[in-house]
Amino acid sequence: MDTDSEPYVRLATLRQLHQVVADLNTARSLSDTLQAVADGVVRGLGYELAAVNLVRPDGDLVVAAFAGSAAGEALLAGRVGSRASWERRLTMGERWGALCFIPHTEGWVLIDDDVPQWHTEGPLPRFADEWHPGDRLYAPMFSSQTVGSELIGVISVDQPSSGRHPGPWGCEALQMYAFQAGIAISNARLRANMQRALVRLERDQQALRASEESFRQAFEYAPSGMAIAEMGGDQHGKLLRANDALCRLLGRSASTMRRFSFSDLVHPEDVGLLLRTSAEGGRAELRLARRDGSYVWASLRNSVVADTADGPRFLLTHVEDIEERKSRELQLAHRASHDSLTGLPNSAELRARLSARLCSRPQDRDVREASAVVLGEEVGGPDDFAFSYGYGPDELAAPLGALDSHTHAVAPDEKDEESTHKGLAVLFCDLDGFKSINDRFGHHTGDAVLIEVARRLTGAVRDGDTVARLGGDEFVVLAAGLAPADAADLSVRLRNAIIPPIRVDGRAVRVGASFGIGWAACGMSTEEVLHSADQRMYVEKRSRSAKPSHRRAG
Repeated sequence: MDTDSEPYVRLATLRQLHQVVADLNTARSLSDTLQAVADGVVRGLGYELAAVNLVRPDGDLVVAAFAGSAAGEALLAGRVGSRASWERRLTMGERWGALCFIPHTEGWVLIDDDVPQWHTEGPLPRFADEWHPGDRLYAPMFSSQTVGSELIGVISVDQPSSGRHPGPWGCEALQMYAFQAGIAISNARLRANMQRALVRLERDQQALRASEESFRQAFEYAPSGMAIAEMGGDQHGKLLRANDALCRLLGRSASTMRRFSFSDLVHPEDVGLLLRTSAEGGRAELRLARRDGSYVWASLRNSVVADTADGPRFLLTHVEDIEERKSRELQLAHRASHDSLTGLPNSAELRARLSARLCSRPQDRDVREASAVVLGEEVGGPDDFAFSYGYGPDELAAPLGALDSHTHAVAPDEKDEESTHKGLAVLFCDLDGFKSINDRFGHHTGDAVLIEVARRLTGAVRDGDTVARLGGDEFVVLAAGLAPADAADLSVRLRNAIIPPIRVDGRAVRVGASFGIGWAACGMSTEEVLHSADQRMYVEKRSRSAKPSHRRAG
């Protein structure tokens, strides 16, 4: 009787199988598990040699563990066999359940494949089930017992301690062990993958913590202002965090800053600019309110920060103090457009302001009345209106449409002393007696006189009127909304403001002034307007020089 069938042998084998399977499940790593699989075959299943061939990611199989012979381990460990050669072997020979047995009589077919092996030639068997050194027995390991499950590896065994082919119980035990080994290897791989994932996660978390700390340090201790604000929704622009530099710039505490949004802090005139540039990557130069009520020029540059992959987005705003640069720019712009001595608008600025009030097409009162008729009453038709005032059919839309965006400057009728029509008055002023003061007392006194005259002229006009220095001792006043009588009264008021003595270095000097009143009208150039006022000033000067009383007054 086959000793494999004896109950005590089966029980002993079962106990050994239980112990080696327990050892599989206590291995700490994948490499320990693979070695435990090979050792278990030798210790628990009665084979003298065993190798574990593990499937690699590329599909080939590598000798991952060896047990039973140090020489065999040195020869085979780490060697690779192609997947094609292994699949050929597993489809050959005899099927012993899930096992594959290739007898030594068929071994010659395998001589040319690349599967690592240690088998040697030996004498022919003396009886039918005697083990031959050329016999091969393989136990495939799968991820599960389901059909089509993935091949994990193959256990190769050799030299049964009994010297005979394993019987039914021995084959069953090897199959059971291969199944448990497959589960143990799968679990070990899963644990290894989880450990690697945990290591990566911890490394990523450490990197994230380091990145967050770096961001916090850069945010908090940045030399320029930085803020994090809500993006989108009802709370768009609401400040969530502000660093010390921004708090110092605006003179507010961090807790106070969280009560505001940027729209609460910008100058009212800059709110529109803020809203237009508060999107991603927006940039703006505007004024921010300080705690004391003053404003500071700042450059705001936005970038978007995502809290999580699908989480809320925030605006990271970099705030740079540009007050000094803006002040220089404003000073340069002021110097370019204002007289360096008196601080009044200069000739270029005067011409720019005057040009902004004029268009190239004249329009008198009759044209305005005709325009109103065409727009609202029944007349001969648009063409009749256009040709009667010198406009072609294609040009009609422009003067009519311009009424909505441009108020035409029209000169009043100066011959009508009772006229109440108001226009844009241009008062050309030339100082009388200034040259003699300049020649007699020097440029220092002359400059002081010009500065005082500029101050007196500015104080005598309305807010919104323009007092400019044209050059030398010539000044120009632009005053809108005046009737001819109003302009005459203004010239008298300005002359009377200039007449009182001016004290310079303890010395009183006196200058007079001649005024010429011109009118700006659309269709005139700035030079024509100024020339007209200048000519009238000379007429006024000549007429006043012929009257001694006027000279004494001036």
